[in-house]
Amino acid sequence: MGFIINVIKSIFYGIVQGITEWLPISSTGHLILMRAFMPLNVFSSVESNQAFFDMYKVVIQFGSILAVIILFFNRLNPLNMHLNAQKRKSIYRLWLMVIIGCIPAGILGLLFEDLIDSVLSASWVIGITLILYGVLFIWMENRVGEYTIETTDQIKPKDALYVGLFQALALIPGTSRSGSTILGATMVGFNRKTAAEYSFFLAIPVMFGASALKLVKYIIKGAEINFSSFVVLVVGFVVSFFVSLFVIRRLMEYIRNHDFKIFGAYRILLGIAVIIFSIMGVIS
Repeated sequence: MGFIINVIKSIFYGIVQGITEWLPISSTGHLILMRAFMPLNVFSSVESNQAFFDMYKVVIQFGSILAVIILFFNRLNPLNMHLNAQKRKSIYRLWLMVIIGCIPAGILGLLFEDLIDSVLSASWVIGITLILYGVLFIWMENRVGEYTIETTDQIKPKDALYVGLFQALALIPGTSRSGSTILGATMVGFNRKTAAEYSFFLAIPVMFGASALKLVKYIIKGAEINFSSFVVLVVGFVVSFFVSLFVIRRLMEYIRNHDFKIFGAYRILLGIAVIIFSIMGVIS
């Protein structure tokens, strides 16, 4: 019975991961709340369950990353034989802009990984960042801005670096990587569609690299694994992948006709909930 319950829980975790990874509402904030009320206890010891959950979060993130790669494969593949020279050059240039945008997060992530995991992952920090960026999203939509970058071909190196600095802020849990990059991009002058697309593209090397690094560390440490925990991992990965496919498509449709205020308001409410539960001792 315990095995079936954990599989069902993993389905819910995969759904939440697939939704919240791409919406600017923080997957971390949601996952810590879920774990407080619906823990994945696949082992008998607290330490083993904690180590497993740390690895589990990384594995289901891979499902989300794979969805982006599948959806935008033709858009990001310069080796497609059907492309002309100009289109191939455009894709190589886009990848250069992605690499530039990933430099700040890559450097700061390597330098401050231990600080982020040990200090900045506290629930009260997550609550505060949820609220702060919620307010910023509402402010962003209320300001009078001019969108001068309407396609990814118009992104310049300085634009990429600027958005990359905002992505680095997302190293603080609760910020939301997609939320921070979309906010930074719109402040530079990206329209919503281009900001969201560029945010998705930035996710591939950043999330893949960070997740792979953490996964290798867990394996080196000898993370405990058995048949039931392996099934729980696979279920979460698969569900996260398919939900991400759905969410990314729908988000791109949504932002053509709507702004991000609703996400800002939701973040504020979620942040308040996280802080309240933290004060009550429900989450740590």
